[in-house]
Amino acid sequence: MKWLTAERLRLLVPALSLVVLLAAVFYLQPRTMSYTGLNLLFNLAVPIALATIAQMLIMTVNDLDLSMGTFVSFVACVTATFLQTDPLTGALILVGCIAVYAGLGVIIHLRNLPSIVVTLGMSFVWSGLAVLLLPAPGGVAPDWIRWLMTSKPPLVPMAIVASVLIAVIAHFLVMRSAFGVVIRGVGGNERSVARAGWSVVRARAATYALAGFFAVLSGICLVGLTTSADANIALRYTLLSIAGVILGGGEFVGGRVSPIGAVIGALTLTLAASFLSFLKIPPDWQIGAQGAILIIVLALRLILNRRESVEKAK
Repeated sequence: MKWLTAERLRLLVPALSLVVLLAAVFYLQPRTMSYTGLNLLFNLAVPIALATIAQMLIMTVNDLDLSMGTFVSFVACVTATFLQTDPLTGALILVGCIAVYAGLGVIIHLRNLPSIVVTLGMSFVWSGLAVLLLPAPGGVAPDWIRWLMTSKPPLVPMAIVASVLIAVIAHFLVMRSAFGVVIRGVGGNERSVARAGWSVVRARAATYALAGFFAVLSGICLVGLTTSADANIALRYTLLSIAGVILGGGEFVGGRVSPIGAVIGALTLTLAASFLSFLKIPPDWQIGAQGAILIIVLALRLILNRRESVEKAK
């Protein structure tokens, strides 16, 4: 089986993880093998997938966003308040948020600041703004968002259809477009990109702005599913988005990412929560169990990476 190289195996790991976990869920709860069952299993997959793609874009240029969860929470609060009562003001706030993200990319590059420190500081800013908007859980999701997120296409649930669309769009942007080549080049070899005549500052600004756009969509979709919001609604998205990228075959450095793998990783993490619930694992232990699943997959990835290095050496 010469075609089954270590590189291909590394890309198959995310899909195999999802298939194995889905088979385990079907075994434990056969009733989930239905339209309604799949819809319940992957109900929150869309906002997590969007946040994962946003984090993946940041990681493509070798940075890390520790404010993802608080930013999505802030967007959710804006969606449930301003976007409902005053759509124009709400839209302007969200556009301003994307501009702030672009500015962060510029500042981090020009001042040579650690992205972890800058985004950690911004997490407190977004959290404070979210609390100011909604000191207590509340707000109402706009009707069009609720309709979109609760619609029922034929054959396949909306969550799966939307996840496939997100994966295809992200794959085209990152892997098939000139823009994707540049930002992956920034992550792989920044100096070579600059020597080729491309502006690294503009590339980083555009990358951060696109990440902010996907994170905004994540917050909007989350409110469409929950119908309301609060300042802490998406705090876990920071770790979930990072785990989704890594689970999907991405790397912390080198511009090595996989948009389709990232979405599959997000689906796997969403499914893992249901799987652990079926095993009657207490909620306090579920986060640790999800971490154990991630460690197992990463260990397998490490073995495959070593095999890949051996094959290249030959």
